[in-house]
Amino acid sequence: MATRPAGTPDRTRNRWQEVTPGQWKAMFAAWIGYLLDGFDFVLITLVLTEIADDFHLSTATAASLISGAFITRWLGGAVLGAMGDRYGRKSAMITSILLYSLGTFACGFAWGYTSLFVARLVIGLGMAGEYSAGVTYVLESWPTRWRNRASGFLISGYAGGTVLAAELYKWVVPHWGWRWMFWIGVLPVLVALWVRRSLPEAGDWQKQIGAATREEGERPNPFRPLFTGRIRAWANMVLAAVASTALFCVFTPVGAGSVPWLSVIAALCLIAFAAQLGGRRGWLLYVSLMATVFCAFLYSWPIQALLPTYLKTDLGYAPGQVTDVMFYAGFGTMAGCWLAGFVGDRLGTRRAYACTLLASLAFVFPVFAVQDSLPALGVLVFGLLALSQGISGILPKYLAGHFPTATRAASLGFVYNVGALGGAVAPVLGAHLAEGMSLGRALAVLTFGLTLVVIILVGGNVPQRLGRLVDRQAPDDHLVPEAGGTGGLPAGAVPGSAAGEVSPDSA
Repeated sequence: MATRPAGTPDRTRNRWQEVTPGQWKAMFAAWIGYLLDGFDFVLITLVLTEIADDFHLSTATAASLISGAFITRWLGGAVLGAMGDRYGRKSAMITSILLYSLGTFACGFAWGYTSLFVARLVIGLGMAGEYSAGVTYVLESWPTRWRNRASGFLISGYAGGTVLAAELYKWVVPHWGWRWMFWIGVLPVLVALWVRRSLPEAGDWQKQIGAATREEGERPNPFRPLFTGRIRAWANMVLAAVASTALFCVFTPVGAGSVPWLSVIAALCLIAFAAQLGGRRGWLLYVSLMATVFCAFLYSWPIQALLPTYLKTDLGYAPGQVTDVMFYAGFGTMAGCWLAGFVGDRLGTRRAYACTLLASLAFVFPVFAVQDSLPALGVLVFGLLALSQGISGILPKYLAGHFPTATRAASLGFVYNVGALGGAVAPVLGAHLAEGMSLGRALAVLTFGLTLVVIILVGGNVPQRLGRLVDRQAPDDHLVPEAGGTGGLPAGAVPGSAAGEVSPDSA
C-alpha cells in the first residue's frame, strides 16, 4: 500500500479544516432560521383550500394571500439589509426572525381575508430581511473556496422547513384545523434569542466594516443616495408610498380592472430606486439582476405555491397523499441545494446554474402527465425540484458576488426581493391560466417557458455584461478576493488554497 511521504501536506484534511467549528455554528444557526422561514411561509400553500372554504374565497382571491407576503418584501429587504450593512449582519437576522414569526402567529387569529392579508404583509417584511441578513452572514463567515457550498447548505434549510410543514399538516389540520399550523410558527422567536446570545459577527463585515467603524467612527449608509437633499428625500418617500399602494392594489380586489396600469406604476417606482441605489455605474446591473430574479420566481413559484392545490383539486388527493408528495418535493429541493453547492464550487456558479436548469426541463411535462401513480409522481417531483428549485441554493452566491461588503446586504435585499415579486405574480398567473386550461398544464407551460429564459440570462451572464456597458471596471465576483487576499479564510488556513484560487466563474 502506498504511503504518503513524511512532510507532505494532507490536502484533503486541510480543505476540511478550512471550515472552523465557529463557521459551522454560524451555518447551523442561520440554517435553523431558514428551516423555520420555509416552515412559516409554505403553511399558506398547504392550507389554502381550507382557508378558501372558511372565508368563501375564489381560487384567484385565495392565491393573492400567497402574493401578500411579496408586496412588502422589497421594502423589508432594503431596510433590514441596510440595517445589516450599518449595524452588522447578526442584528438584522434576529430582527427578521422576530418579524416573520410574529406575523405567522397572527395569521392564526385572522377573522377574514383582510386581516389574514395584513399578517402576510408582516411575514413578507421578515422573510426579506432573513434572506439578505442570513445569506450575507454565512457567505462572509465561510472560506472563499466553500461559498457555493455554504449557499447551497443554507438554502436547503428552507426546503427542510417545507418538509416539516407538510408532515405537521397531515397530523394537525385534520384534528385541530388550519389555525394551529400558524400558531406553531411562533417557535422561531426562541431561535432568535439563542442566536443573539451565542453568535459572533460575520467575518468579512467585522474585518472590513466593523474595524473601519471603530477607527473612523462612521458607519456605512447604503441609503445615502436616496436622501441627499430635502427634495430628493421627500420625493423618495412619496415613491415608496406610491409603489406600496400600487402593489397592494395589484394583488387585491381593490385594483380590479386597473392591474396593468398599476403594475407599470409600481415597476417604474422600483426602477427609480434601483437607479439611485446603483448610481451612475451600477443602475443597469441592479435592474438586470432584478429582472433575472423576477423570471426565476416566475418559473419556480407556480409549482411551489400551487402544487398542493393541484394535487387536491385536479388529482383528488387526500391530505395524507398531499403530504407524501410534498415530502418528495421538499427532499428533492433539499438534495438539489446540496448538489448545487458542490457543482457550483466545481464548475462555477453560472455554469452550474444554467446546466442544472437545462437538465430540469426533461422532468416538467412528465410530472403533470402522471395521474394515478403516487410513487411515480413522487419520483418525478423529486427529480424536477432537485434540478429546478434546488439550484436556487446558489442564487444567493450568484447575487451577492455582484456587490461589495459595505452595501452587500442592502443591495442583495433590494434586488432579490424586488425580483421576488415574480413569486407574487406566479400563483395568480397560474390560477388565471387555469381558467382556460387545466391547472397542471398551466403550471407546466409557465415552468418550462420561464426556465428557458433564466438559462439564457444566467448562463449568458447577461446582467454582468449589461452592467459593464456603464462600468467597465466592475470585478467578476466581490466574494472572490484578489490573489493574495484572505477573504473569508479562518486564521491559520493556507492562503493559496482559497483566496489565491481563480474562481471558475471568472475563468
